[in-house]
This record gives sequence, structure tokens and C-alpha cells, in this order.
Amino acid sequence: MNEQVERAEAEVPSGPYVTMTRADWAAVADTFPLELDHPLLTSLRGVGDPTDLLEVQEVYRPLTELLSLYREHTSKLHSVSLAYLRQNVRQTPFVIGVAGSVAVGKSTTARLLRELLSRGPGRPKVDLITTDGFLYPNAVLEDRGILNRKGFPESYDRKALLKFVMDVKSGEPEVTAPVYSHLVYDIVPGEQVVIRHPDILIVEGLNVLEPARVRSDGRTSLAVSDFFDFSIYVDAATTHIKQWYVSRFLTLRETAFSDPRSYFVRFANMPDDLARATATEIWDTINGPNLVVNIRPTRGRATAILRKNENHQVSWVRIRKV
Repeated sequence: MNEQVERAEAEVPSGPYVTMTRADWAAVADTFPLELDHPLLTSLRGVGDPTDLLEVQEVYRPLTELLSLYREHTSKLHSVSLAYLRQNVRQTPFVIGVAGSVAVGKSTTARLLRELLSRGPGRPKVDLITTDGFLYPNAVLEDRGILNRKGFPESYDRKALLKFVMDVKSGEPEVTAPVYSHLVYDIVPGEQVVIRHPDILIVEGLNVLEPARVRSDGRTSLAVSDFFDFSIYVDAATTHIKQWYVSRFLTLRETAFSDPRSYFVRFANMPDDLARATATEIWDTINGPNLVVNIRPTRGRATAILRKNENHQVSWVRIRKV
């Protein structure tokens, strides 16, 4: 991909955003304590993700501070509004969406934010849910002929995901979500994640910023992002994400894929050249098109954009103007 295309990928209309270099972004961090150590950070990182403590200090600490400010003022608005309406309703959770491509590092971002926010003012209860649990089971995808489109919008039970986020945001005392296993590459029958009154809920997934759809009768339906108080898009050039995906695939051959229970065990003993060719084909036919057609077009809907360079490090940040 040439430099002109790379620049075009990075372009987001600047009008709605404030753009800050990494150095300027790091400089805004003020009082938030950094309590992560290297072993904990290692446990939070995804496969092949090199995020280090300096990245946490310079990128995720200011982001956590900003999120805490948003949450504080959202809470104040809630209180003032209810006082005006003479209502006494429990404070609803602050919901954060985290979106981005496969292999871009959005899962690491979501897990880091969960840890850092839970150490913030008042030690809030922070829960994290991934949209993988709302994928249709493989049997359903096979029946519909779209197993090879897992991760595309049509592979998710969007109604169930919407109801889950709506129920959490509405203050339901207990809300459940299905469990997805990356080992067996499928929904785990009978297992559930239970969410009980979080102060903050992080929703991480490929398509969480997808806009509402127009129904056949012309009405507009609700979207999951309608219930977000803040949203983050983790971004990078397609060529870099593809490289990270292929590298991760090669690493997984020696780790998760080698487990006899793994759906991908057939890839474990592949020679390097064949494994690289297989990963490239998967990217070129599934993950790459999904990024271009469905995921990246939602970037401009995010409150914050974290743009990574070829070294997997955030080089600049854009924050939507309030």
C-alpha cells in the first residue's frame, strides 16, 4: 500500500476532533496514580501486543483521567436532571465502547482501561464484556452459510446484544451474556457471564460503533452505540494490522493452536511458509474486507481515536470536541 493510501486511511474529518501528538497527550496527565506493574501488564496484553509501562503512562493514564472526568460530569448531569424532574432513580452505569480491527489491540486497550479505571477515584466496579459472546453458534452460522464471515455484522445476534446493553444501562440488577471460547471457536453451551450493577461497563468488539439500521418500514432501529457514554476506536494502517495478524497467527501455532482441544489444532504443525500463506489468505478474504467495509467506516463515530504506528505504539490521539 503506497503512502498516499496510508495517509487517506488516517484521515478523519478534523472539524469534530482535537488532534494531539503523543507527547502533547502524555503531558495532560496529572494526578492519576499508576499502579500497574510489569507482571500484571503482561497478563493483560493480547498475543503479540508489545504495550509497555511507558505506553500505559503516556497514553492510557491520560485516557483514564479523561474517562473519569466524563463519568464524573455525566453523574452530575444525571443528579441535576433527576432533581429537576423530582425523581429518585439509581445512577445508571457509565458505558464505554471499544472498537477496532482484529489484531489492532482493542482487547488490550479494553482490559487496561478496566484495570486502570477500577483504581480510580472511588474505586468503581468495572465490568468488561466482549461482543464475541453474541456471535451466533457455529451450527447457526453453518446453517446460514456464513461461517466464513464470522466477525461480520450479520454473524452476531444483534438483538440479544442490544437488549443486554440496554438492560445494563437501564439499571437492571442482573444481566447475563453468553460465553465464547476462542479455544473451540464457538459459544459455550450453558455458560454465562453475569453482570450485576457495575459502575462502569466496557463493551469491546469489532462492530460496536455500527450505526442504527433503517427498517423496511422506514423506521430507524436502536444501535448498541446509542447507549455509550464514551467510545474509543483503536486505529492503524491496514498494512500494519495485516502484519500483526500474520505474526499473531504464527505465534498461536506454538501456543493456543497446539492444544488438542483447539478448533485450529490443524494449523499447529504447519511449516512457516504455509502458515504464513494461510494467515495471509484469511486476512485477505475475511478480516481485511470486514475492516474496510464494516469496521473502519464507523471510526468517525468514536469519541476518541487512538492511532498506532508500525511499532504498535500510539502516535497520536483525537478527541471529539464536546
